[in-house]
Amino acid sequence: MDALKKNKVPDRTSVTLIWRRAMLASEDGKELWVLKWSILEIKHMYRRLNLVAGMLAILSAGMVIGCKTQQGKLEFVSPGNESRILKGEKVEVRLKFPNPLVDSVVYSVDGDVFERKTDTTAVVFDSDTHGYGNIRLSAKVYAQGKEDIAYREVTVVPPAARTYAFEVIGTFPHDQGAFTQGLYWDQGNLFETTGQMGESTLRKVDLSTGKVLQKADMASDEFGEGMTVVGDKMYVLTWQNNKGHVYDKNSFRLLKSFEYQNSKEGWGLTHDGKRFIKSDGSNKLYFLDPATLAETGSISVFDENGPVDSLNELEYIEGKVYANLYYGDRDEVVIIDPLSGAVEGRINFVGLYSENRAPYDNEMNGIAYKADSGTLLVTGKHWTKIFEVRINER
Repeated sequence: MDALKKNKVPDRTSVTLIWRRAMLASEDGKELWVLKWSILEIKHMYRRLNLVAGMLAILSAGMVIGCKTQQGKLEFVSPGNESRILKGEKVEVRLKFPNPLVDSVVYSVDGDVFERKTDTTAVVFDSDTHGYGNIRLSAKVYAQGKEDIAYREVTVVPPAARTYAFEVIGTFPHDQGAFTQGLYWDQGNLFETTGQMGESTLRKVDLSTGKVLQKADMASDEFGEGMTVVGDKMYVLTWQNNKGHVYDKNSFRLLKSFEYQNSKEGWGLTHDGKRFIKSDGSNKLYFLDPATLAETGSISVFDENGPVDSLNELEYIEGKVYANLYYGDRDEVVIIDPLSGAVEGRINFVGLYSENRAPYDNEMNGIAYKADSGTLLVTGKHWTKIFEVRINER
């Protein structure tokens, strides 16, 4: 009983003592139930002994299985999962091998092999050979007739974007009723498109007075978006109608329409002298054939933190694409290299416009480049002003 009270496993000596006590009690003429009770006590102690032995066996088996599972796990040590890698950086790739004896290790990025080894030493991944964006590193190990594979997700990013300040050099009146979506300066004339269902328009505006000189309404079921001018034509996007339109710049007469393809929405549109560049609110820029307006490709836009989405109204300026970001909490324009998709510059326009600003639907939207002065005309949805600004690197 003492052994049971102390939760100890009974040994042979304890069992013998209990049995002897029972025999002495019988010799002294005590009741037979004492002997029966002692026998039950012995059985109970052995039952405890078997239970403990079983538990120890289970724990031992679990430890063995756990060790085998941990020992058999192939995994990356570096680079870290979902880490950002600066383009051009040479990154050491190291693995934790369950067994140092391997036949071969094949290293790949997005399925393309970049290194083969016959030992467990580290290899080097050159990020300069890949574009910006998310990539998957993999390592396949062959050993003793078996194979194992491990993966690692990383993102290749460009260097930190340069920051620019703005200087206001002119202010002009703007129709507060205009839900500005596109803006373009063409040989002394300001062209503008506005949005909202049933209210979307094309406009020719006198910059100095804000007076609308010419206007055409879009279809009542269309939400007007970004636009640009090439030669004697205006190219205008709709938001979710999956099509854009071509107008005569002088008469505002609709000439033809074109359908979107991989880009399902229309946000911003510009022209680099050879092709059209279109945004759809994602982090992609799409390239359109100048004659057919069919999409010929796309590029993803990244900054030092990863993908940059909500690309909105666009303007092509001296080899770079300037894009409004459609963020309600800040007025920001990014400068994008259209060849690589890297954000090379960032202009923070916070503080430019606050007077009589609407509580919502007030985002900065509209960039027009005045090539003769090297300045920008910028405005926003329901803004009462258009600002002429000069950009300077901080």
